[in-house]
Amino acid sequence: MAFYHALKNYKKKPDLDYPNKAAWISSRLLTLRHDLYANIKKDRRPNSLIIGSWNIRAFDDGVLRMDESYHYIAEIIDHFDICAIQEVKSDLDPLRRLVKLLGPSWDFFVSDVSIHKGGNNERMAFVYNKNKVIFRNLIGEIVLPKEDLIADEQVARSPFFASFQAGWFKFSLCSAHIVYGDDLDLRASEIKTIADILVKRAKKEDQVHIFLGDMNIEKKDDKIMKALKDSKLTVPDFGPTNMNGNRWFDQMAFTEKGKAGSKTRLLRHGTFDWRHAVFGPHPKTDAPELTKQNGLEGKYRPTKEEILNHYENKVEKNRIEHGKKPYVNWSKSYKNWTTYEMSDHLPIWMELEIDYSDDYLRRYL
Repeated sequence: MAFYHALKNYKKKPDLDYPNKAAWISSRLLTLRHDLYANIKKDRRPNSLIIGSWNIRAFDDGVLRMDESYHYIAEIIDHFDICAIQEVKSDLDPLRRLVKLLGPSWDFFVSDVSIHKGGNNERMAFVYNKNKVIFRNLIGEIVLPKEDLIADEQVARSPFFASFQAGWFKFSLCSAHIVYGDDLDLRASEIKTIADILVKRAKKEDQVHIFLGDMNIEKKDDKIMKALKDSKLTVPDFGPTNMNGNRWFDQMAFTEKGKAGSKTRLLRHGTFDWRHAVFGPHPKTDAPELTKQNGLEGKYRPTKEEILNHYENKVEKNRIEHGKKPYVNWSKSYKNWTTYEMSDHLPIWMELEIDYSDDYLRRYL
């Protein structure tokens, strides 16, 4: 469970520019927990593993996120057992702060900063709950052999991988942030090359390989998605993951069966749209039951006017403190601002079976 000790500090040392800070954050967390329970936790199987992936926009670069954003991000990730994070920037203090909010049972690994052409000075990270997942002492980055180089170049952001185990389930995560740009063939080539490597490894290694991250796929039927689906990996349909709901950026795919023997069993999968609960209102939140109600836990949804009024002065002060000009049109800029507080991507997740004991016992019948 995510830690909430900091809320006490907000109350003990009131911020004159943010009255009732602890109360606002607590209200949003209750609503967020309500939605996470309904979407992820309520139907979770007892013996399962939930894997998440989230491109957290520029984490954390430029104007630092507000305190509350760390609480919201931690609350979401806490509903996964392990999560791959893309777009972690060079300063690791924000990531350490996030993991601290997740609690002492959580740990993390992080890659080096990518200084390769197109790497955008980014890192990739794995954060995981040690009570649910065991690190199997294998971690690294995929380096392509000469014959697999793409236009004589390595992948722009080296794919980051590590091996873990949950229950009977041995698995390796390979996190990627595929190059962005007008060259769709280049994006498709990166995906195909990485996927082919993972499929080959699965035939030789006693573990399932899971390819996940920001694939920068534009459409559900474009050549980039085709490269992923043609790779012999199983590709669940997560739908759009950008804020406008028209880009299939984020994906997870996995090997069904290799030397590991047992067939990978997908139980559930989905995206989580945090805008219903925090920094909303969600574009589709127009039904009466999803707008402001009677203040009951998990049901209070501020109106757009309330939200704009709540954050305007706080954001202006924060930008001035970081040498940035205030927004000229706050109402128009609000949506983009929220992507730097949370992200311009929705997190995706899937639940896998990890208890194969029945199958094992049947071998002896």
